[in-house]
Amino acid sequence: MSKAVSAADRSEARKASDRPEPMNTKHKGTRDIATTAAPYLFVLPAFVIVFVFVVLAALNTFRLAFTDSRLLIPGKFVGFKNFITLFHDEYFLTALFNSSLYVVCVVPCMVILPLILAYLVRGNSKIMGFFRTAFYMPVVMSAVVVGMIWTNLLDSAGLVNSVFKALKIITKPIPFLTDRWGVLFSSMFVTIWLGLGYYMVIYLTALANIDESLYEAASLDGAGPVRQFISVTIPGVRSTMMLIMMLSTIAAFRVFNEVYVLTNGSAGPGGMDMTMSMLIKREGTGIQARTGYASAISLVVLVIVGALLIIQQIVQKRGED
Repeated sequence: MSKAVSAADRSEARKASDRPEPMNTKHKGTRDIATTAAPYLFVLPAFVIVFVFVVLAALNTFRLAFTDSRLLIPGKFVGFKNFITLFHDEYFLTALFNSSLYVVCVVPCMVILPLILAYLVRGNSKIMGFFRTAFYMPVVMSAVVVGMIWTNLLDSAGLVNSVFKALKIITKPIPFLTDRWGVLFSSMFVTIWLGLGYYMVIYLTALANIDESLYEAASLDGAGPVRQFISVTIPGVRSTMMLIMMLSTIAAFRVFNEVYVLTNGSAGPGGMDMTMSMLIKREGTGIQARTGYASAISLVVLVIVGALLIIQQIVQKRGED
């Protein structure tokens, strides 16, 4: 009997030793809180920066748009006076027209040309890698460097006019940088040149997701490269095309660097090449800055770009249906 009891005691002792010790609930709770809070602590600095310099700045711009404030004068509430003045301002109407024309001319090129370029250089050979690098090079170039290059190329005594004269194509220089339309369309060309490589890379990612068997099937059906591009490539990257259309629309309507650098900050002859971003800069900076008026222009730009994006979303959904 005593042996049986001692065996049972040893069994219970062995089970007790195998049972895990209870955790300290206080330490466990502290560790759970630290684990949960760690990701938020990592993003906290970025969140603070975005909140101060984006959210608060946007709210302050909205507030200033309804005041007559200047650089060092807080100003007072004037309601919609700034917006009424805008549509009687010749510079604003000119800037609105130029920015709208920029969107109409640049966005289709930004959607189609990089796609064709990506389709042509999508191979994995070394020569294709060289061409991809060459086409992407303008994206990483400084705006000042780009401006200097194209100013020298398009000047009345620049390389382009010199070559045309040597070939007897022209008798007098083309006013790329001295005519209103010459400056505007030259700026559009530079914008397209700068954006081709950037959007080409986005398209290359989309093209990599298209099943190669679709091209093989199209080839067996007798489709040539052009037909394959229209019937396989374009449907395969339709969503990417809409994304690029949105990005290029925003960039085109807010264009600043190209026009500013090519005109040396003068906005062309008589300021006739003024864009919306340049007008905001002119009105919102300097000793006589009209910050309230500039904020109203910024708000109009926000509304117009937002409306364009909504229209594009509606068109995309209808196309998918």
